Amino acid sequence: MKFPYGLSDFATLIQDGYWYQDRTERIALLEAAGRQLIFIRPRRFGKSLLLSMLEHYYDLNRAQDFDALFGRLAIGQSPTPLHNQYFVMKWDFSLVQAQGDLREIEAALHRHLNDCIQAFVLRYREQLTELVTIHPENALSSWQSVLMAVSQTPHKLYLLIDEYDNFANEVLMAGAHSSQAQDRYQALLYGEGLLKTVFKAVKAGAGGLGLDRVFITGVSPVVLSDMTSGYNVGESIYLEPDFNDLCGFTEAEVATVLDHLAQERGEDGAPAVWSPAAALETMRTFYNGYRFSEDATASLYNPTLTLYFLKALQRHGEPPRRLLDENLAMDRGKLIYIADLPHGEALLVQALSGDATVTIPELARRFGVAEVLAATKDQPFMASLLYYFGILTMAGEGELGKLILKIPNLVARALYVERLRERWLPDAAERDWTRSQAEQVYLLGDLEPLCDFIEQRYFAVLSNRDYRWVNELLVKFAFLTLLFDDRLYMAMSELEARRGYVDLALIVRPDRRRIQALDLLLEFKYLGLKELGLSGAQVRALSRADLAAVPAVAAKLDEAQAQALTYGATLGEQHGLTDLRAFAVVALGVERLVWRVIQA
Repeated sequence: MKFPYGLSDFATLIQDGYWYQDRTERIALLEAAGRQLIFIRPRRFGKSLLLSMLEHYYDLNRAQDFDALFGRLAIGQSPTPLHNQYFVMKWDFSLVQAQGDLREIEAALHRHLNDCIQAFVLRYREQLTELVTIHPENALSSWQSVLMAVSQTPHKLYLLIDEYDNFANEVLMAGAHSSQAQDRYQALLYGEGLLKTVFKAVKAGAGGLGLDRVFITGVSPVVLSDMTSGYNVGESIYLEPDFNDLCGFTEAEVATVLDHLAQERGEDGAPAVWSPAAALETMRTFYNGYRFSEDATASLYNPTLTLYFLKALQRHGEPPRRLLDENLAMDRGKLIYIADLPHGEALLVQALSGDATVTIPELARRFGVAEVLAATKDQPFMASLLYYFGILTMAGEGELGKLILKIPNLVARALYVERLRERWLPDAAERDWTRSQAEQVYLLGDLEPLCDFIEQRYFAVLSNRDYRWVNELLVKFAFLTLLFDDRLYMAMSELEARRGYVDLALIVRPDRRRIQALDLLLEFKYLGLKELGLSGAQVRALSRADLAAVPAVAAKLDEAQAQALTYGATLGEQHGLTDLRAFAVVALGVERLVWRVIQA
């Protein structure tokens, strides 16, 4: 098998024998959905390949290639009447520079559109009977010339637009304090701004001037609001259940590929050192979990990460050591943006707290950059942004029909933990030191140095945040951010067990079992000083052994131990663990930590 990691050209993928998960059966549904469609998905989710597939299907110049490209696919067995009936033009706004002054950006946009038009004219020179005039300084005039030429032929135009919201994303990532970036964006979209005028020209072209269909992709609906009357005819299909898996892979599809890979390796005379079941467990934990429609039942695997994993498995006989592909690392910037908003950090903590903790009345469908950059954000607004960025996903329906959002998988969770750790421990040397203390926990199960640090330094940081949470959540987040290491562990907070939720489980990745590292389980309790009946000074003066003997503390330790034993048995069965090291941990205010080691 050849995996098309980073490949978005459909013809190359098919002709060179790369693996392709067929989605062509949705073409008929797309045709029925409307003539001007808007499809939104997170970055690196296969949108460009989808556009390329549509381009090759509808292009009248590729009619002779139809059987070679689509003959073995679902649509090849039952093509729609529209196949190979269109002139096709594609715009990719990610290729247009978004930096510089307004004049430079506008000139770059004109150049890109003109380049696309010039390529279009060359491709269809035998079908176009009228001359197309390219206006170097005014691509909209060039566009009008194209529409005029198309109208003189028996065929109509299909326009594909990729990353339509590139300019808005650049503004957002520049930050709320970049007034220059905001001003440029507003000049492009508001009033008679060029980008708004471009979409007005697209809308006009679809009003009987030869443009028959438009398919637009992007990451978020930010620009949809800012375009307003510029383009108010597009139909959004990104929440429709029929298109939930238009991009992305289902678990059944991933499992089939893993089985095929294992068989392929066996045929080569080299038995796989990995099992499809173990590989699927790792992939499920790190890459699965995306759901883009409230009515969809299947969750999806991120396609870029899946191909990254499969290619490493094929090439090296084991999964990649770093399960987060660095090509997706720029998503960190989106979390930085959210965390810097008022109450944004609290939302990230809330998302990490469990699978059903972020609830909003409904998803925000349209909002402009001005709203995104405004000083005050409510939780539904910020949570909706994280959904579009792919860092939260749908998880069901809660009370009063509210939408439940959750972190989709461990790769996304790693981004959250990494961002919070950097905010709470901004000193790199301090982070390095805590990492070395975490390694003592991984290797020896020795909590003491890490607990000393939490008592002396970390509690002061965490207890002084703007949302003032002081309870067992605080101690859980202290350990989660300091112990999280996805190179070694499947680190899960609020992992569902048979009779409850584990506070924090660190289960060694199946592919890293050869490395000396302990499987860990931690259950946390919190005891306020008032409930304990001691002052902060008294608590600080006592040894941990003396504190553990205090009846109220001992009762909390017993409670945590009972839960750890129950959850440990479940985890042992689920993962085949024989030496799970468990801890009952009690925080006494924000002064001291007391723990008990348990053989689960």
